[in-house]
Amino acid sequence: MSSAPDPASDPASASDGRLPGPLLFQLVLLRRMADHRPDLVEDARRELGVSRADQREANRRWQAMVRSPRSRGAVARLASLLGPPEERGPRRVGDLTCEALRWPVPLWPDLRFEVLTAPGGQVWNEWLVRARGAAPPLLRSVADLRPWSCTVDEVARAFPPATPLEGSAPTRWRLAFTPPDAGPLVADFTWGLLQEVSPR
Repeated sequence: MSSAPDPASDPASASDGRLPGPLLFQLVLLRRMADHRPDLVEDARRELGVSRADQREANRRWQAMVRSPRSRGAVARLASLLGPPEERGPRRVGDLTCEALRWPVPLWPDLRFEVLTAPGGQVWNEWLVRARGAAPPLLRSVADLRPWSCTVDEVARAFPPATPLEGSAPTRWRLAFTPPDAGPLVADFTWGLLQEVSPR
């Protein structure tokens, strides 16, 4: 007789009544942002009505899903938590056409979590982007660069030429740029969302 599957290693059963999939995923995003903005993460956690223990449990279950030998990949993992993507369609990246899939994230109603996959299904990128039809912030000076207000692409377009720098982890990005009212700066992003700006 075969044993029952381990819920922690099976993406399809990774959420339960106490931590539904969308809530679990938002807590995972917040966990990575806490290194830069613990104050904002704490406010968001209260808004979601969850405890620190819930956040630890969410991270534990996510890591179990990611590391499981039975994991079906990033897209299947997200679909098991968030349901079918709200949008999907082709995206041109250089000489290749990839597929872009987007899911809503209730904490940031104007943003979507986007996954870009290569023609063979390999995930190229996962991050937060502006939702289609949502107005981007007006970025003209350092004062406009508020934490959690803008994405990598928006900062790069607002202050050209912006130079990508290596992030400290797979979920982190950095941009070097010089706004018109300040000297050279570096912007740090987690999951594509601005966390902080510091002198270069």
